[in-house]
Amino acid sequence: MAKIAFILLCHKDPEAIIKQAKRLTAAGDYISIHFDARANRADFEVIHEALFNNPNVVFAGKRIKCGWGEWSLVQATLYAVEAAVKRFPRATHFYMLSGDCQPIKTADFIHDYLDNNDCDFIESYDYFESNWIKTGFREERLIYRHFFNERTRKWRFYLSFNIQRKLGLTRKIPEDIQVQIGSQWWCLRRRTIETVLEFTRKRRDVMRFFRTTWIPDETFFQTVVRHFIPEQEIRTRTLTFLMFTDYGMPLTFYNDHYDLLLSQDYLFARKISAEAEELKDRLGELFAKTGVNFQISAEGPSLFKFLTGRGRIGRRFASRFWETESTLGRDRELMIIVCKKWHVAKRLLDKIRTETDIQSIAYLFNEENTPLPDLGGIQATLNKRTRHRRALARMLFDYYDTDRLLICLDPSSLDLLHDFFGDRSATRLLEIECAFPDDYLIGHAMRIGLAGPQTPAETIQRLLPTIRQDMVLESDRIRDADFENHVRMRQVDTKEQHIAVLQDFLSIDKDTADKIASTGHLFAD
Repeated sequence: MAKIAFILLCHKDPEAIIKQAKRLTAAGDYISIHFDARANRADFEVIHEALFNNPNVVFAGKRIKCGWGEWSLVQATLYAVEAAVKRFPRATHFYMLSGDCQPIKTADFIHDYLDNNDCDFIESYDYFESNWIKTGFREERLIYRHFFNERTRKWRFYLSFNIQRKLGLTRKIPEDIQVQIGSQWWCLRRRTIETVLEFTRKRRDVMRFFRTTWIPDETFFQTVVRHFIPEQEIRTRTLTFLMFTDYGMPLTFYNDHYDLLLSQDYLFARKISAEAEELKDRLGELFAKTGVNFQISAEGPSLFKFLTGRGRIGRRFASRFWETESTLGRDRELMIIVCKKWHVAKRLLDKIRTETDIQSIAYLFNEENTPLPDLGGIQATLNKRTRHRRALARMLFDYYDTDRLLICLDPSSLDLLHDFFGDRSATRLLEIECAFPDDYLIGHAMRIGLAGPQTPAETIQRLLPTIRQDMVLESDRIRDADFENHVRMRQVDTKEQHIAVLQDFLSIDKDTADKIASTGHLFAD
């Protein structure tokens, strides 16, 4: 009978990971876990302590920091695969999972399915001939070298790309491989996995090539498996059910999707909402049952398209209005920096981005030209962003695949603060209190149209007390709101005081807070 070694890449929710591992191994299968080194070490220690003595659990020999679109995701997978091959000699299949995946069939059904299909399940379409890539880079993913993360180092990513393109610094694809592309959620037989590992040791040229391609988790295994496995032994499909919205985001499944999921011709589903506890419990109970007959109708994608295409928001199988508009997610943390001097907040934001892995965006609700990813048009104007504030924030959490997001707001945006603090997510506020000398206030008056180059000095002097009082009033209104988790960082405070505030606000260690607090000319105008 098939014995599966599940390869689990995860970075959050330790309790869910523990529950998932215990459930899968209780059926006699194995699991190899790579927990992202960027994630909270305390979370990893919780997982390690809970599962260390389970003989069917192994941890990747090395934890590395993973980033979307980077080689690090493939390398983390290889570390977990190597650990599983070494620890579990009886494993017949290796199945890729994420922490958001859940079985949608019984363990007996899954084992019988693999026993009756002696093949590898991996999406692998011809990279250049297929229509798998809908928009954006295609050949550019391969012929140019990509050294930076497009999501966290966007400016460097595109600068490097544009320099290479301008200078014609292209490279050749290794001649004896035909690049393939497909989903990273594969299930491979043991002999295939062992051949892949042997390939990684022998073909250093191919490894060097893929290390600097963009989004290699969609091409590496897909290409290498096709390189040596006969076509008749490959099923070009994934056994994990997943769908995407019109925004290109993975569709999330909720409690009322139970019947839909069971009727699909797949073994697992991704991604299950972190808040769908009832669905996860029901699927867990189902996994342990025996003798269950499944009526496979596979209508999921067509039904989803039909219902959402008619705007039935909030109805069964469609996007949840209350999920997309009314909450960011209970397990997510939104951190907000409020500062009237935008250049001060942006300097601090840049330093935080350099010293931590916290995804951060500047004044997205106050500044039209704030760089944002394409989210289907919701980000196009300040009016749209403000009107759909929670939907935009939730989509940014999903886009960057993170549970912690840092943004900046102007102190005048009190309505936005009230709205975000009313969410079920954890919301934290750092108010930066700056000094406002007369020269700055005069410049501010000109920027907002209260004064111009020809305005008499006497008139400007009469304006200054009113403008200064207006800024004080904005700060007072924020304090009067009595928001929880509200801390202040004042220009007149000492560096040690700044360090303590940053530690509290960002939940970081003192050394990292010290580096951030040492930002050069932070309060300079």
